Amino acid sequence: MTGRRTAISLFLASAVLLAAAQVPALAVDIPIPKVDLTITQAKYPKDVALTLELLLLFSVLSLAPSLVMMLTAYTRVFIVLSFVERALGLQQLPPRQILAGMAMFLTFYIMAPTFTRVYHEAVIPFYRQDMPMSAAYAKTMNEMRKFMFSQTREKDIGLFFRLSSTAAPKNRGGVPTHILVPAFMLSEMKTAFTMGILIYIPFIVIDMVVASILMSMGMIMVPPAMISLPVKVLIFVLVNGWDLLAYSIVKSYHLA
Repeated sequence: MTGRRTAISLFLASAVLLAAAQVPALAVDIPIPKVDLTITQAKYPKDVALTLELLLLFSVLSLAPSLVMMLTAYTRVFIVLSFVERALGLQQLPPRQILAGMAMFLTFYIMAPTFTRVYHEAVIPFYRQDMPMSAAYAKTMNEMRKFMFSQTREKDIGLFFRLSSTAAPKNRGGVPTHILVPAFMLSEMKTAFTMGILIYIPFIVIDMVVASILMSMGMIMVPPAMISLPVKVLIFVLVNGWDLLAYSIVKSYHLA
C-alpha cells in the first residue's frame, strides 16, 4: 500500500509539474480559481443539482488514481519490475517506493505520445475556449481508446461481450469503454506475467546449478540462497540488467 500511495502521489505531482512547465511556453492563461465552500439551505432545485454535481466530482477525483493505473501502462510495468525483485531474491531491495517511482516514470515515457496528443488536441483548445468540455472529453477518450486497443487482445474483448450476452460489433467504434477497460486490464496482466516468467527462468536455473554444486560438494548445511543471491546480482549487473529490462518493457508496447 505504501508503494502504491507513493506512486500515486508522484504520478499526480509530476503531471502537475509537466502541465505547469508546458503552459507558459504555449502562452495559455489558466485562471486560478478561488474556492469558497459554504453550507447553506438549498432554496431552489438548481442548488440541489449543483450540490449533487459537486459530490459526483469529489467521487470521481477519489477514483482518479485507480483510473490512471487502469488506463495506462503502469500495471504491466509495475508487475514486471516486481517479478524481477522476487526473481533476484532480494529482501525489499530495491524498496517498493523505488520500484513504484521507476514504474511511474517508465509509464510517462511510454504514454508520452498519447498524453502529448491529448494535451494539444483537447486540453489547450478547452482552455482557450475553442472547444466545449464534452468535445474535449471525447477527444481525450478517443486517444486513450486508441492506446488501449493497440494493446488489447481481441479474445479478451470477446470474453466480456460473451459475458454480457451481446453480439460483438464489426468495428472498434462499437466497443463500449466499459468493456474495453477490463479487457485491456486482462491483456496487460497476461503480458506482464508472460514477461515475468521469462525473466524468472534464468534465475531459477542459477538457483538449481548452485544447489546441485553444493550437494555434490557435500555442503548440505549451507543454504543455497546464500551463494546464489550474490551470483544472481553479479550476473544481473554484468549484463546491464536494468537497461535490458527497461528496453524490453518499452519495446513490448507496439504503439499505433
